[in-house]
Amino acid sequence: MGRLILIRHGQSQWNLENRFTGWIDIPLSPNGEEEARRAGRLLKDFKIDRAFTSALIRAHQTLDIILKEIHQTEVPIKKDPALNERHYGELQGLNKADTAKRYGDEQVRLWRRSYDVRPPGGESLKDTAARTLPYFTSRILPEAAKAGRTVLVCAHGNSLRSIVMSLDRLSPEQIMNVEIPTGEPIVYEISPEGRAVDKRVLTPQPAKP
Repeated sequence: MGRLILIRHGQSQWNLENRFTGWIDIPLSPNGEEEARRAGRLLKDFKIDRAFTSALIRAHQTLDIILKEIHQTEVPIKKDPALNERHYGELQGLNKADTAKRYGDEQVRLWRRSYDVRPPGGESLKDTAARTLPYFTSRILPEAAKAGRTVLVCAHGNSLRSIVMSLDRLSPEQIMNVEIPTGEPIVYEISPEGRAVDKRVLTPQPAKP
């Protein structure tokens, strides 16, 4: 049995500002850096064999902080744009609340959460899955399926939603209700055949009063 750990990057500066980010290369906010450190502490008992990440800096920063936190900076890392966030097209850089006022809450909800509705000039989740899943199934999943191996993937809300949709065998209707929190590792146990046989989410313990 192997292991696959998925983690969405910590809060970016544009997450903080409630803006559509997509492929714009925005770094982590100070809170996002702390989320990455907390994620590292949650992963301190895991020995990571290989890591994969996108071509965007907020994912790189998160992965670097995690590996430093767990003292495993020697882990081989592969970066690939196949794991990039979905491209939000004409919405990139716009404030989400202002966009909802202009187009309506339901339209923005469809752009953000639906499976096959594209924002203007951008990608739907279906489009994102079309570039993310072939890379995942050919490069990442075989590594995670190897007995005794642990693979860490640090990516984005929608590229990870496409992977979770595949691993959890979710329908397009079910995936609309799935959001990947920032900085919370999702740990899958992977069979030699590449199937997810167990799943758990690691969440930070609340601070003691």
